[in-house]
Amino acid sequence: MLGAIQAPLLFGLFAAFVTTIGLVFVARQQRWSEEYAKLLAVAAGGMLLTLVFVHIAPEALERSSQAPVLIASGFLGGLALNVGLRWFSTRASGQVPSAPAMVAAPVLAIAIHSFFDGIIYAVTFATSFEAGVFAALSLSLHEFPEGVIAFALLRQGGVSSRYALLFAFLASAATTPLGVIASAPVVFSLSSEVIGNLFAVSAGLLLFVATGPLMAPLRSQPLGRGSIALAIGVIFALGLTHSPLNAHRHADTVGFVAVTQVV
Repeated sequence: MLGAIQAPLLFGLFAAFVTTIGLVFVARQQRWSEEYAKLLAVAAGGMLLTLVFVHIAPEALERSSQAPVLIASGFLGGLALNVGLRWFSTRASGQVPSAPAMVAAPVLAIAIHSFFDGIIYAVTFATSFEAGVFAALSLSLHEFPEGVIAFALLRQGGVSSRYALLFAFLASAATTPLGVIASAPVVFSLSSEVIGNLFAVSAGLLLFVATGPLMAPLRSQPLGRGSIALAIGVIFALGLTHSPLNAHRHADTVGFVAVTQVV
């Protein structure tokens, strides 16, 4: 058990470290992040939307035959969760839900996706060390912006920089090694189809985050500034997806096929 978990946990911690770098970068620029919180959210929206369409959704389609339905289900599930949390907050307080309550659902969606990433690490390393390394490095490409995205959401919701840093770390960084630890004991009982289904649902959740909460500030920003922020996010994400490491992203799909054959 210990030997089986060491490699995926190491790379899960590496992914958490990559996410933390992004968090520390934006958190240290406190005055800047306060002034440009809404533009940062728009840039994060463009970044996440690009990653979903170029990197995450195509992988979900490769891994699951039910991916289109599950992506849509994840999107609608994120929307329902957001509406439900807002309704519960209104019912509990008798007032319009606070800004932090309104960003709870999208931050939770990021946490769920990051947790699923940890499961994927455990599955691929269980089949082959090489496949696990390539999968981990590939998935780490979108770990860096995940922390920035969660932080931007929380700051947009009026959460202080200190608590935004803490909650963004818990949602986007700590959940990946947690996914490794939680899935390692049952990793060989999970088929490639099951993992693909989970990944497709998480892709839908992230699509909700990108098109909904993160894009909402775009309506209140001057057209020029909002467009520039959105373009910066898109360009940054395209740079990540076209990096040399991303050339190996299909290796983890091979690993999932091997899992099905072993099980």
